[in-house]
Amino acid sequence: MLDSILTTTTGGTIAFSELLLCTAVSLILGIAAAFIYMYHNTYTKNFVITLALLPVTVQIVIMMVNGNLGTGVAVLGAFSLIRFRSVPGTAREIGNIFFAMALGLATGMGYLIFAALFVVIMGLMTVLLYSTHFGEAGHKEKLLKITIPENLDYSGIFDDVFEEYTTKYTLQKVRTTNMGSLFELQYTITLKEESAEKAFLDALRCRNGNLTIACGRVPTGKEELL
Repeated sequence: MLDSILTTTTGGTIAFSELLLCTAVSLILGIAAAFIYMYHNTYTKNFVITLALLPVTVQIVIMMVNGNLGTGVAVLGAFSLIRFRSVPGTAREIGNIFFAMALGLATGMGYLIFAALFVVIMGLMTVLLYSTHFGEAGHKEKLLKITIPENLDYSGIFDDVFEEYTTKYTLQKVRTTNMGSLFELQYTITLKEESAEKAFLDALRCRNGNLTIACGRVPTGKEELL
């Protein structure tokens, strides 16, 4: 059942009918892989189209190599150059690129049923994992930026507000803004209740003279895969 449909995978001639069947399956599975990537995700049309066409591209390359070791090494070098001409992606983007390439490898070797089974398993697991809270942090940290006038002593001025509305808070950085006439305090906080965020910000506004306050998600480090 999981055998290759190709009559030969080691340097022989590939039948035209086999080529058409593998190409058709690669296109269908590539589109399926693109739909899997789009599930619960933000995306661009260019990337989705590239993901849909990647399996058939890899499949054609594998068929052309067809057991030739020297050609295989040359193709490996050519593919490695792509890494240095692309911007870093998120973990999900990189994972789906490898997924699409794996599909192309399977169809290029003629293992069509195996490739289809792989898509079904990956699709089901993607729907399952992204529909649940798997991998989510138990407490969501937020980055809080508070602007205060330069004549206001910020040491401990917001501590009672933090104690009331947060379970954890840390002053990360203090910097001057507006040519030194203002200070910006940056905290990482964890709210006790997400629904109390407005009341929390209103309490802070009463302390900082109604100057700018910003509260949002903590940016991820550049070395991390999002």
